[in-house]
Amino acid sequence: MTTIEDAAAAVRGTGGELRAGGTDVMTRPGRPPVDLLGVPGLRGVDWQADGSARIGAVTAIADLLADDRLTAAYPALAATAAAVATPQIRNVATVGGNLLQRNRCWYLRNPAFTCHQTGGDTCPAREGDHLYSAVIDQGPCIAPHPSSLAVALLTYGATVEIHGRGVLDVADLYGDGGDPTRDHCLDAAEVLKSVLLPAPTASERGAYHRTTARELAEWPLVEAAARLTFDGDTVSTAAVAVGGVARTPLVLPEVAEALVGKPATGETLAAAAELVVARCSPLPQTAYKVPLLRATLIDTLTACAVTAG
Repeated sequence: MTTIEDAAAAVRGTGGELRAGGTDVMTRPGRPPVDLLGVPGLRGVDWQADGSARIGAVTAIADLLADDRLTAAYPALAATAAAVATPQIRNVATVGGNLLQRNRCWYLRNPAFTCHQTGGDTCPAREGDHLYSAVIDQGPCIAPHPSSLAVALLTYGATVEIHGRGVLDVADLYGDGGDPTRDHCLDAAEVLKSVLLPAPTASERGAYHRTTARELAEWPLVEAAARLTFDGDTVSTAAVAVGGVARTPLVLPEVAEALVGKPATGETLAAAAELVVARCSPLPQTAYKVPLLRATLIDTLTACAVTAG
């Protein structure tokens, strides 16, 4: 494909699916792939006059980490990108692909089952094996959204540029999780062009932490990103988001509000992290995620506080 319009037309004409790096598209049953890698203007990081950054949607995750200016300006995003998959996958996987990937539920990916996303009217995971499913219940489907980059981008108030639709908040890519038939709100022929990051905040501290079932190359059971700024030892601003626990990546304003105006002591961080428990309504097999979520938040916030000290 040579233009976005060509790619969109190909999807509409063939019932195909947009592909960039293809690290997920090629590992599951799907529609005919429509390649975006040849479309100009979708790769690379461009800095705007106001200090903000535009990241092309087919920019490889490894390219984010290779950009020293980007990693210094957006530490929470850099820490998140460094934790995604393996070096080999990061060299191929793209920013847009990470944001718009399909969920990892084994019922969705097993052709022997039907669910809300494959034309059925039930979520077999609810009554079946849901060990890795949501602990914050947003609707009929309980498969957590797997985008780690979205978690970090939520803490920056980032937006995305969609061909034919304009600019959306990252949160609006996913909605409230109530639609069980899809993992994001874009139609098949709508193309994510770029991610837009606001100008960085001076002296911010950012961190990301994930809890996994094994040390390397594993999808997170729970993950969290945080950004803090300080006035001396006191938290001036805070932004916190989590993933792996709900149908959508989630911002936690109540946790952020509990931090602002207080010293970043262990007691303060633990009390703020405790607030997320009120959101949780675990299923029988996901109750273990509640203490994991709390502990992962504490670890992430502590990392911010330590770098500030």
